[in-house]
Amino acid sequence: MSNSRPRVLSDIDALKALAHPLRQELLTRLQRYGPATSADLAAEFDEDRGATSYHLRQLARFGFVEEDTARSSGRRKYWRAVPQDVRLPRHPTAPETAAAAEEIGRQWMAGADRDLTAYLSDREAFGEFAAAAMHSFGSTTLTVEELAQFGEEYIAFLSRWHRDPEQASPGSRHISVVFHAFPTPERGDAP
Repeated sequence: MSNSRPRVLSDIDALKALAHPLRQELLTRLQRYGPATSADLAAEFDEDRGATSYHLRQLARFGFVEEDTARSSGRRKYWRAVPQDVRLPRHPTAPETAAAAEEIGRQWMAGADRDLTAYLSDREAFGEFAAAAMHSFGSTTLTVEELAQFGEEYIAFLSRWHRDPEQASPGSRHISVVFHAFPTPERGDAP
């Protein structure tokens, strides 16, 4: 990712901008498949072109997407996702911030679950990618400091493998990577 420093979303306006479901879909589409125009995205998502353009401008206002000036010409503006390590605040104290962060997290998890379910329902359709895919469940025992370091090392590792769609090698496809590292609830812990 071009910006190696994490971007923790603590600004309520940026959180609200990202919490909008269509904006999440537009951003995900640009991250996975590369630049597109508002007209392309409107057709793809069966949305009004003006609304799609508005949502892209809102994402740009908060630094999630930007104009792809190399592709754009005249009134035909291409948008691309800004590669970055976006994180939700860990312990937001303001209720509005906590609610927006929770909504974004819920959308991220729902999207990951949809993608995994779709993949698992028809693995054979993915050919050699299915053979190379891995699913693993593990656990360890860590201190608070070690858990924080573990997460940072994971993000650094994933960042080394980041490729923008337009720079991908022939034969590449988008790969979803889902990571969870959290304290295991003990028996008797509140649900």
